[in-house]
Amino acid sequence: MIKNWLFFFFIIGSSIIYSQNSGVIKGKIIDAKTREALPYVNVVVVGSTIGSVSNENGEFEITKVPLGYNSIQVSYLGYLTTFSEDYLVTNEKTPFIIVELTQNNEVLSEVTIVSSPFRKTIETPLSKQSLGIAEIERNPGGNRDVLKVIQSLPGVASNPGFRNDIIIRGGSPVENKFYLDGIEVPVINHFQTQGSTGGPVGIMNADLIRNVDFYTSSFQANKGNALSSIIEFTQKDGNPDKLNTRATLGTSDAGITLDGPINDKTTFILSARQSYLQVLFKLIKLPFLPTYNDFQFKVKHQLSSKSEISFIGLGAIDKFKLNESVNDKVTDEDIIKRNNYILSNIPVQEQWNYTVGASYKHFSENSTQQIVLSRNEWENNAKKYFNNTTNPNDLLLQYVSKETENKFRFENTITSKSSYKINMGVGLEDANYSNATFQKIANSNGVSEIDFSSDLKLFKYSLFGQVSKKYFNSKLGTSFGVRFDGVDYNSEMKNIFNQFSPRISLSYELDTKLLLNASAGSYYQLPAYTILGYRDASNVLVNKNNNLKYINAKHLVTGLELKPSKDARISLEGFYKKYDNYPFSLRDQISLANLGSDFGVIGNEEVTSTSKGRSYGFEVFAQKKSYKGLYGLVSYTFVVSEFKDKNDNYIPSSWDNKHLLTITGGKKLQKNWEIGGKFRFVGGSPFTPYDINASATIDNYNISNSGILNYNELNSERYNNYHQLDVRVDKTWYWEHFSLNFYIDIQNIYGSESTQQPYLIPMVDNNGNRIIDANDSSKYVLEEIDNSSETVLPRFGVIIDF
Repeated sequence: MIKNWLFFFFIIGSSIIYSQNSGVIKGKIIDAKTREALPYVNVVVVGSTIGSVSNENGEFEITKVPLGYNSIQVSYLGYLTTFSEDYLVTNEKTPFIIVELTQNNEVLSEVTIVSSPFRKTIETPLSKQSLGIAEIERNPGGNRDVLKVIQSLPGVASNPGFRNDIIIRGGSPVENKFYLDGIEVPVINHFQTQGSTGGPVGIMNADLIRNVDFYTSSFQANKGNALSSIIEFTQKDGNPDKLNTRATLGTSDAGITLDGPINDKTTFILSARQSYLQVLFKLIKLPFLPTYNDFQFKVKHQLSSKSEISFIGLGAIDKFKLNESVNDKVTDEDIIKRNNYILSNIPVQEQWNYTVGASYKHFSENSTQQIVLSRNEWENNAKKYFNNTTNPNDLLLQYVSKETENKFRFENTITSKSSYKINMGVGLEDANYSNATFQKIANSNGVSEIDFSSDLKLFKYSLFGQVSKKYFNSKLGTSFGVRFDGVDYNSEMKNIFNQFSPRISLSYELDTKLLLNASAGSYYQLPAYTILGYRDASNVLVNKNNNLKYINAKHLVTGLELKPSKDARISLEGFYKKYDNYPFSLRDQISLANLGSDFGVIGNEEVTSTSKGRSYGFEVFAQKKSYKGLYGLVSYTFVVSEFKDKNDNYIPSSWDNKHLLTITGGKKLQKNWEIGGKFRFVGGSPFTPYDINASATIDNYNISNSGILNYNELNSERYNNYHQLDVRVDKTWYWEHFSLNFYIDIQNIYGSESTQQPYLIPMVDNNGNRIIDANDSSKYVLEEIDNSSETVLPRFGVIIDF
């Protein structure tokens, strides 16, 4: 096998006629407001003296560009200097970059404008980070999964496990919202937890992403229904000159991406990926066998010089089954017990989802109008039998649920002659939710059963507006926004004034390199459909009758930002979040704010809007863009996250990690080698111990097949601190007609141990029968099985561009 691969690469290498060490960038410069071409504009490749000047049609071409990822700096008298995103340049790929320049309307005297690649807006002067495609592609331990890369940023807790839960400043994973080219995407992960947002693998394909903007506060009024973060993905446009192809092969999936012109006004980009984890997991003898497929596309059409329309799509098909032969030829008793525990817990599951949408923009002289239409669906099916039989009497779970949303949003952004920026708009949404659930549940109070069917139709509506302006020669930036949300679920939620959401942001330039920033806001989020659509045995929407409310979070943030040079920055931020109206479980007597980092469904139960919480802390962040091929960032967060328990006392939430440290760095070497590393330190999170007596009860265990948590001691214990080092090595070859990137990405290279709550299982005799307590025939004899991991996870991949 190895000889065959060596022969293959030898044939490829010997068939290359010649290779070059430089490429070409093409593009066009236009006025962001008038959309007219700008002639004689200076364009320079960042980090070099290589450049060009646009012609009378605003078009430019730069030759002798270094191969690899590059960005350009565009400067023109009377306009703000602009930096582009990163674009890949190879012998075969010539990126076409359209740069929109914004007029500088401020009257400045004796002030030097220092341009910077770190972009921010008046509306969000702090609590925002941006990632370019080069940072995503090369992130150690990220495996080209955008959501894993985000875990490197300040305020984000990363679990030692393999999930993509985004935990922001002590908030639950349910509190995040995701947008793709301005269109909301509710399902962002394969095998996503319903009622939350986490999962093991992201759906978003990095090959289509141009950049990611990550907001942890100071949300703009046109984006709603989020409490902890808003994450905006911007996709690439297809190349208008020629067809490009990228093929990827990794340890978990394979994919292909195509982009190019359809005609002289229309471009496209699309991708499809398929995993082969089921084959891999069976070979390495894991008890579960997942398979996923996903697709993604964008079509952009230039209707005229003043208007454009884009169509986007994203979707996935996920299947999850059990490997019941996993213990064949296995002799290690601990491995057999762990496998049996997992087999007894995990249901057979299938999911599919898609989001499609259209975004129309019209550019007037002093305003831009945008209309967004979208539709998304998500179906989630799960089934579980006791001992994995198919006997109807052994049924423990049968779950079928579907969420469908049709959305409309209109925005008008106006820039007045006096430099006020005004954004206003309206949003409408038609939602349908269905759920058929049969489930047996065991907790400290014994066994209960859920059996209901629910169909729920909802109509949502929103109004928003925001006004922004700079004063005192642009030293002071101010922005004030308001938002109103409503839904026809109950009388409380119908009234938009109950969800009045004001926000304000301020930024003051103390000197050319130091800024003082602050923001305050009140944000609302609708509880999950699983909560809204839950019915009791009488088919009553009990949570509607319990006067369910929107969840509210009030943010206060302030900080300093220092820019010692144009390619470096250091920031310090302090934050405080206060939560109200969080759903509180009547069954388990806990706040649902503590849930969301496991598989399954969150919120399919009776709740009241009575839980309160808070989180507070500070962040330090330092970042240096590439200097002589060296780049890096350091992020430290101290966070306290607390929610009230059933006795109305503040106790640590499940996301109270206290200390979060990430150090990421890399170096571009000669001959197209690159090496990077990422060190993470995560403070131990709280957890709830088992109720041993309830867990041992035979009736309970035969339903739960796991230990039952003692919520009277909610989050009273804490895991050990965890640290991990990830390393990535890249090597790229550039040939005449294609380029090849080979990478090795090793997670947890020194085998750091992560410890989770041990498995609680019944002991068995020599015949495999569960042992019953000799002193109490209603109970099993239980034992704990270690649930720790010190796995070194190597991954490799090949990326071919042609």
